[in-house]
Amino acid sequence: MFFGGPGGIPFGMDDSGMPGGMGGMGRQREPADTTALYEVLGIQKSASATEIKKAFRKLALKKHPDKGGDPEEFKKIQAAYEVLGDEEKREKYDKYGLEGLEAGDMPEGGMDVFDLFFGGGRRRRGGGGGKRKAEDTVYPLKVSLEDLYNGKTAKLAITRSVMKGEPKKCTTCKGQGVVVQMRQIGPGMVQQLQTRCPDCPPGSGGYRVNMKKERQVLEVNVDKGASHNTKLRFSGMGNESPNAEPGDVVFVLQQKEHASFKRKGADLLIQKDISLSEALCGFKFVVRQLDGRQLLIQSKPGQIVRPEVQQGVPYVMCVDGEGMPKHGNPFDKGRLFVLFTIIFPPNYSLGEDQVALLKQALPKALNDEPYDENEIEDAILEEINLDELGKGQGATGEEEEDDDEAGGNGQRVQCAQS
Repeated sequence: MFFGGPGGIPFGMDDSGMPGGMGGMGRQREPADTTALYEVLGIQKSASATEIKKAFRKLALKKHPDKGGDPEEFKKIQAAYEVLGDEEKREKYDKYGLEGLEAGDMPEGGMDVFDLFFGGGRRRRGGGGGKRKAEDTVYPLKVSLEDLYNGKTAKLAITRSVMKGEPKKCTTCKGQGVVVQMRQIGPGMVQQLQTRCPDCPPGSGGYRVNMKKERQVLEVNVDKGASHNTKLRFSGMGNESPNAEPGDVVFVLQQKEHASFKRKGADLLIQKDISLSEALCGFKFVVRQLDGRQLLIQSKPGQIVRPEVQQGVPYVMCVDGEGMPKHGNPFDKGRLFVLFTIIFPPNYSLGEDQVALLKQALPKALNDEPYDENEIEDAILEEINLDELGKGQGATGEEEEDDDEAGGNGQRVQCAQS
């Protein structure tokens, strides 16, 4: 029994045929039914959360359509558990019955408990639910980093589908959008199948209507500090659909790559090459900001730029207040980070006087061990690629194994000694 009244009559209709005892003036409305969902699961109103879960699992195993159960009955079992298995929804149901459940309390997938139990009949406070909404129309909108820094207004033309004339209910599905077919799957076993109506367009909600294309020009405002994937929504400006509210038009901002700047949140990053002398003695260079201003970036007197803060971590500095405007408060800006790469002089040698001056100006050398010139041997370094490591003459391993496999006839090459 899914209905509290005798004979399974929804809302307890009285003799006059009016729901809720509204057949005559002064008749009081019947109390809300707060037991139907418990009856579906076969439990008492005092059941604990664990008992509710056990009851649902037991019925699900027994009544599942794959086990030969009735699909509609299984939907009611699922709907009952969706409500009673949630503490907040259960509290509303215990106080106000099904009509106490708001739209957000309905089971996932859009299933309406009222529609399921009472065939679409409603007696909710404030009237029934509104029309469904047509799907949104989404457009990507490519913007430069300058557009996101300075803000931008653009007029964009779109084409949408609008109804021509009044929609008419489909006679095949009677405005439901779906048709129900019964199929016998065994002796005394019938399966109910629900399929889309073949005679009305998809998404039409069971209505037929002629459509036409309409061109609209929308003014799109990109705020300062807007981010990649920000959505700009125009409510009701999308495609129309019978028996539905028009959809929205949504522009999704797609930030284009910039030649100089990288962005992360409200911060900007640039990479700058400097010479060894600039790293040691100071630097000045000009950066053209995204709003066209020219910034003179310079180091503090005596400040040294290091190759790395630590191994694998580059050396960076920042200018406060020269990053991106923050969305919602464009007068507050992030930081401008500068990542330095020190370019050492190629094939450059220093004279004795220059070396002496550098030694005098720079900190003491880390490697200055004493040695006897009569007992030391000179070993002069040459530049080489690290990939050559392990490929020198006299290497052991696979090369020697290859020689052995060749019969030991391979000649060994020794370094010439003077």
